[in-house]
Amino acid sequence: MRTIKFLLQKEFLQIFRNKGMLPIIFVMPIIQLMVLSFAATYELKEVDFAVVDFDQSSTSRQLIERMQATGYFELYGEYTSAGQALDELDKGNVKLVLQIPVHFQRNLNAGESAPINLSIDAVDGSSAGLIQSYTSSIIADFNREKLADVQIMNAAIGNSAGNQKLITMKPVNWYNPDLDYITFMVPGILVVLVSMIGLFLSGMNIVREREIGTIEQLNVTPITKSQFMIGKLMPFWVIGMVDLLIGLSLARFGFHIPFLGSLFTILVIAGIYLILVQSLGLFISTITHTQQQAMFIAWFMMVVFILMGGLFTPVESMPGWAQDLTLGNPVAYFIRIMRMVLLKGAGWQEVYKMVFVLIGIAAGLLGISINRYKKTVS
Repeated sequence: MRTIKFLLQKEFLQIFRNKGMLPIIFVMPIIQLMVLSFAATYELKEVDFAVVDFDQSSTSRQLIERMQATGYFELYGEYTSAGQALDELDKGNVKLVLQIPVHFQRNLNAGESAPINLSIDAVDGSSAGLIQSYTSSIIADFNREKLADVQIMNAAIGNSAGNQKLITMKPVNWYNPDLDYITFMVPGILVVLVSMIGLFLSGMNIVREREIGTIEQLNVTPITKSQFMIGKLMPFWVIGMVDLLIGLSLARFGFHIPFLGSLFTILVIAGIYLILVQSLGLFISTITHTQQQAMFIAWFMMVVFILMGGLFTPVESMPGWAQDLTLGNPVAYFIRIMRMVLLKGAGWQEVYKMVFVLIGIAAGLLGISINRYKKTVS
């Protein structure tokens, strides 16, 4: 026990003597969390759109104003011909062209079909899908209001059509009522930042000892391989937990993320997850000879974990073979757990299977790392 205590003292002294590492450990994660949470979003706001209004009626004007009032669309200009508006679409000045046909108001008031043409810049398929979804929702709401007005008018003049009943839907959004994308992204980004800290720092640890020559001094001591690995793992585990607490505090009080679940549950699972990530880093450190090699391998693995972890793309939308690969991706498990516990209030009953998977991976990686480390005595 005293041996591990001395090893921990040595590791903490090395960490805090390195003035260049401290900002990376404590300052960079906070900056990255604040920047990425706003940048990594699929929400669209103030999308420039052009209008070709062939009807020039009060109803068509109301529709255009409704588009602008949502805050999602910004009117770029009104044109007298479709060709002029589509030229702006070709130039990239607008993302949407709205064409309102002649007799739009008359047909709508008569209960007849009043088609509207939407031309969307679909170079970015994701953005195009959102623009179409937003526009369709706005037009559908507008159409329902006008249909209700027509029925009220028909009822007032005794038309039997006024006796028809409108079927309306009132959606209720659970877990994220305001559909705020930051609420969805922050837990996942926090997992990625903690993963990067744990993987990169532990991945370069043993390699750094080897490069500066202190590894040989440790090898001639009577410490065992297990004691050596624990001494290497624990300091960065503590730092990772501190960074997680800072990130959770920022998420709660800075981004107002709802903490519906147990903070204790999150911390326990995070502790297991950090052991897993750092064990992977230590394994990388045992198979590389320079910090540059360790960094390249760690970064390659981290990119794969992030892209297939469900942070930006839902796992369910991936091909079958990719979904199978995510079964061995620890980042995917922890992102899902964080979102379930924080946003849904899930407890052990809902996440224990995923936690057992993390425990199994962590135990296997730690065992491999200890076995891979070659302690030679000269």
